[in-house]
Amino acid sequence: GLNALAERGKQIYTIASRCGVFAKTDIQALMNDGARKADIALSIFQAVVNQTIGNLAQGRAITGNVAFLGGPLHFLPELKRRFIETLKLTREQVVDTADGNYFVSMGAALSDEAREISIAELEQSIAKSQAEARVETRKADFVLFSDAADYDAFRRRHAAAKVPRGDLSTYRGKIFVGIDAGSTTTKICAIGSDKQILHTAYSSNEGAPLKVVVNQIRELYDALPPTATIAGVYTTGYGEAIVKAALHADGSEVETFAHLTAAQEFCPDVSFVLDIGGQDMKCFFVRDGTIGNITLNEACSAGCGSFIQNFAQGLNMSVGDFAAKALTSEAPVDLGTRCTVFMNSKVKQAQKEGATVADISAGIALSVIKNALFKVMQLKNVDDLGANIVVQGGTFYNDAVLRSVEKILRRNVVRPDIAGLMGAYGAALLARENCAGSSSLLTADALATFDVVTRSYRCGRCGNNCLITMQKFPDGGKYFTGNRCERGVGGKVNAANEIPNAFAYKYQRVFDYRPLENPRRGSIGIPRTLNLYEDYPFWHTLLTELGYRVELSGKSSAQMFYKGMATIPSDSLCYPAKLAHGHVMDLVERGLTKIFYPCAPYNFDTRSDNFYNCPIVASYPENIRNNMDVLHERGVKFIQPFLPVHDMQKLKRRLAEEFAFDGVTSSEISSAVDKAAAELQRYRDDVKNFGDELLARLERTGEHAVLLVGRPYHIDPEINHGIAEMIQSYGLPILSEDMVYHVPVDAPKISVVNQWSYHARLYHAAQFAAQNPNVTLIQLSSFGCGLDALTIEQVKEILEAHGRIYTMIKLDEVSNLGAARIRLRSLLAALKRRTPVAYTPKIFPDRPRFTADCKPK
Repeated sequence: GLNALAERGKQIYTIASRCGVFAKTDIQALMNDGARKADIALSIFQAVVNQTIGNLAQGRAITGNVAFLGGPLHFLPELKRRFIETLKLTREQVVDTADGNYFVSMGAALSDEAREISIAELEQSIAKSQAEARVETRKADFVLFSDAADYDAFRRRHAAAKVPRGDLSTYRGKIFVGIDAGSTTTKICAIGSDKQILHTAYSSNEGAPLKVVVNQIRELYDALPPTATIAGVYTTGYGEAIVKAALHADGSEVETFAHLTAAQEFCPDVSFVLDIGGQDMKCFFVRDGTIGNITLNEACSAGCGSFIQNFAQGLNMSVGDFAAKALTSEAPVDLGTRCTVFMNSKVKQAQKEGATVADISAGIALSVIKNALFKVMQLKNVDDLGANIVVQGGTFYNDAVLRSVEKILRRNVVRPDIAGLMGAYGAALLARENCAGSSSLLTADALATFDVVTRSYRCGRCGNNCLITMQKFPDGGKYFTGNRCERGVGGKVNAANEIPNAFAYKYQRVFDYRPLENPRRGSIGIPRTLNLYEDYPFWHTLLTELGYRVELSGKSSAQMFYKGMATIPSDSLCYPAKLAHGHVMDLVERGLTKIFYPCAPYNFDTRSDNFYNCPIVASYPENIRNNMDVLHERGVKFIQPFLPVHDMQKLKRRLAEEFAFDGVTSSEISSAVDKAAAELQRYRDDVKNFGDELLARLERTGEHAVLLVGRPYHIDPEINHGIAEMIQSYGLPILSEDMVYHVPVDAPKISVVNQWSYHARLYHAAQFAAQNPNVTLIQLSSFGCGLDALTIEQVKEILEAHGRIYTMIKLDEVSNLGAARIRLRSLLAALKRRTPVAYTPKIFPDRPRFTADCKPK
């Protein structure tokens, strides 16, 4: 069982604890990367602990004597041990009880308000509640099929989308193999010279995807006649890189283009592809035969095929039987498009209200499609999808899901008969197109003794301190996951040849200050958080000039987050804000008795209509003060004034008031502010010069660069999870939004009030990218950022108005970059295949503005 596995665990991986779906995403990635199951089990228990302490406790410390109640803590002693170790409880503080799993029922039985009730009364009360609940149950406004004839016509129409088959046992000639190592399943497809399918395999990953692939290829070798030879092998999917490295495949392709290649075999003029797999979904538009915009469910994997599978298993039914029930539904339950956790709750409620399995199955099928179209894609106009829609992925073997998409879109779609094999089929077609001779695939003899040795370790060769998983193959080859640069895998970073990386440069430059050796006013701490990723040069210089030794909190990490997670009041906060608690705790643990963390409603920047900081950045120090009792308990003076940083004269007066307690004079403040402002300008000039040098290089060499935009804190490697280094690894120089803010551009199409400083840079950067064909913009957004609901749409609108591809990557504590890597590689592949769009200046009508003249109206 899980507990026995966790007992053998040695390494704890970071698993997102926001919800079960997020955790499952990380778990699946760890399994696909070859992490030990025992370590994963131990990490799951730690994630439960983190969720309880960091979310359910709502910022209230768990102290004193702790009783461990409920079934999980009773039957899973390793989970209990993780709580004890994390909370640092002594033996005396642990309240042990042999019947903790019965405490709730015991409490109910012992309740003072208990009264006798007859069976008849109880039955009457239940019947009344069920009747009232049925009235409230929302039903979908249609059924999937009106009658059996309607379903038969549906099946005949979709039976036309078939791939030719051939007999492998009698085949003569070259064979081309595609391997799709997906998030939850692994598929292979072998085709002949005429694109006919000769052999297929489709299996669950079973927590060991590489082992599954090896077994599938062994079976292919066993079935291969002497008259056939494998001439080419291509890999795709989440595990494409490790499978290619382990089996010596001839090539690989990002899965979006593998799926597009397959879709074009069925529908050459395809305009839109919707792919729903076990744990991911991909939606992409096709323009001029290649991929235009791509949408993936990056932050959350809810509502995919595995949701249907898990629910069917919960009813002790196969997926096929559960799906078949939906076809006879007379009143599908409307479960909405919210997350899987909410859907599960609504399903349970529907069951209590008497909904049939058929109605629930149909309701789930509808929700999966609504989730894809309206939540993930945020579809507003069905006509945008075009006339030729192809749907694929194993989920579409479910006729109820297929019918749901046709009902919702009010148009027919194409579902290939190999919907679940499209990635593998596309990879096989690419192998046929690109491989001419014999394949480098491992021989049958080599596969017979194939085995993998896995080891995990901390790199420690740079500040990232990556947790690396190494897999060693029988031929001595190695495959690494978890590394953000080449240092951790035995490589060297040559500074002279390194691709320019604006994020790495800014992160090093902004904190490149030494504290005073002999401070006359002692030490003062500053947390490394939020706006201080840009404003630190100002505050470090100011406090240093006032005679303080400025102590900066340590670098962000999962461990830094854990330090303060017990004080986080809400799980809806973005990850950068949550990290602030850990950084403040770090300063407290280092013995700092003064911590300076100012509130800044306004920014130093004044180039937008207004220059507000977002509410979180503006006032988060207040949140820290109200929720971190340790500041009061340790006697820490927490200095968090609201400061008008946009007005230097007002700022001087306020700082003089705030630091009067330490004998700081107004003249000292005035001089320190002037020097701090000059240092902040020097920092900005350095950033600008880095950008100017990179722009000159692009002009000189014709290279393509990525303009990676976001908020100041996105330069933190823990927050961006190495996205910048991933882009850099593909040989692309990286710019940031503040490096092009001074470059003149045409007025962008802006339909919102441009009143946020960071947003103004994003809009300017989008227009800059639109005007420069060799620059592609990628936007980073933190999960939970409410204001980015505005910026995402606005930046997308600016780029698409000029025919450019918009790419957004959602970030959270989830460290799995599988979706981000797919999106990035899809973008690069699309750029290679697209004809560059020449920039044409456009004049957009100005948005209506509310002015003083409007008041009388």
